[in-house]
Amino acid sequence: MEFQKEQNRIYLQDENGRLVAEVTFPKASENIVEISRTFVDESLRGQGIASKLILAVAQTVREDGRKVVPTCSYAMKWFQKNSEYQDILANKV
Repeated sequence: MEFQKEQNRIYLQDENGRLVAEVTFPKASENIVEISRTFVDESLRGQGIASKLILAVAQTVREDGRKVVPTCSYAMKWFQKNSEYQDILANKV
């Protein structure tokens, strides 16, 4: 299982090309992105896929020297649980 990466989007498709997991993080300002949506298909839930998606965003944002504002509920909870990524938050969750 390998995520596909595009600008402001990381996703996973099944063998038929169907979208089964996705996180979107559009640009909010020059150096800030907003994690606006996290989606995992029912068939993959409970396997840690959403956490891996948010981690991939966090690593990408950190590497790019940007900050993040999590607005989707899952991302907000993820940042509360993963204190080692507090440095990339544009504001405290």
